Amino acid sequence: HWAALIFMVGIVVHLLRVYFTGAFRKPREFNWIIGVGLLTLGIVEGFLGYSLPDDLLSGTGIRIAEAIIQALPLVGSYIAFFAFGGAFPGEAFIPRIYTVHVLLLPGIFLALITVHLMLVWYQKHTQFPGPGRTEKNVVGYPLMPVYMAKAGGFFFIVFGVTAFLGAVASINPIWLYGPYTPGQISAGSQPDWYMGWLDGLVRMAPPIETHAFGHTISWNILIPGLILPGIMFTGLALYPFIESWATGDKREHHLLDRPRNTPNRTAIGVMALTFTMVSLLNGGNDIIATTFHLTINQMMWFSRIGILVLPPIAFVITKRICLSLQRADRDLVLHGRETGRLVRMPSGEFIEVHEPISAEKAWLLTSHEQIAPLELPESDGSGVRHPKVLSTKLRNRISRATAVAVPKATETERRELEGHH
Repeated sequence: HWAALIFMVGIVVHLLRVYFTGAFRKPREFNWIIGVGLLTLGIVEGFLGYSLPDDLLSGTGIRIAEAIIQALPLVGSYIAFFAFGGAFPGEAFIPRIYTVHVLLLPGIFLALITVHLMLVWYQKHTQFPGPGRTEKNVVGYPLMPVYMAKAGGFFFIVFGVTAFLGAVASINPIWLYGPYTPGQISAGSQPDWYMGWLDGLVRMAPPIETHAFGHTISWNILIPGLILPGIMFTGLALYPFIESWATGDKREHHLLDRPRNTPNRTAIGVMALTFTMVSLLNGGNDIIATTFHLTINQMMWFSRIGILVLPPIAFVITKRICLSLQRADRDLVLHGRETGRLVRMPSGEFIEVHEPISAEKAWLLTSHEQIAPLELPESDGSGVRHPKVLSTKLRNRISRATAVAVPKATETERRELEGHH
């Protein structure tokens, strides 16, 4: 169980590193899609794994999953009957998910990981800009023995931490929960962390239903349980193509970006993380409420308002921080680093002495590319409007919004300032 939790942490951290550094760009879009698929499979595999003990906690999670399946219009009831082999809870579900958990999904995992690593081997790994590093070469240490030794050492570290947690930290004490009974449910039931955001979305949804033509559509289950996750994972998988479309950049990239140099991408990522964290907090609203002496309603309304208000605020703040860091880099290149030495001028003025930074560091701070916004014509040379003029206008506006950046210091500006000093 601890290994599954750490496994999902590794997948999420790796995905965030790839996203914030731009390692998903051409020619690695397909590998990014495979990574999103592995993330999805990991969530499903983990959920099925902690459902196997069939205790009261895991049975509650299965019941929630069955409710989400039944929320599908028209076909939900039939799919639920097919999955459970009859009415819930049935007798065939546990043997079925056991086969899926130990055989089917691990086989798909192995196949996708093999393709993932083969693409990494074929395309070579990305790298941060540095001396001698270009878009057409790879500078670093060989796989054997350097990276193999690092990977082996890291394996033993993770193995030791996992074994230590399994020995001293109790997790999922099913002897306290007892076997699952459909008529019982326990307060304070929590899913594993990688499912907590989904549980939080379902908990915060208002009770909205629609009755039409003899069918009931539970929007409070359908939207947070299926529609929103579908939009989130689809957007995540298609993001490389969306960014390429917005910027007009179709070139291959093997050099990574510093997050500060792509403020909009970084801000979108932090906004998505904020959305997920608010949902995750609401997934444990009962525990948080009892621990901090709050009410469930207070937690509920904080989550409902926060999930709409906090992500845009996080976007604006993150974007401003990135632009501020760009200005700090520009000042560092032009004025040098602070030495901490104060000098008193003949006029009585105190100034701090600055020292020029090295040429290598100045190059690192100014080597990033700043893509100009698109200026797609809305009509041809004869004045005839483009048939897709609305999408062209939208693309131009998005491109102008994503091209916001602080002009980096040029070599001419640096030399002029050094001559002035």
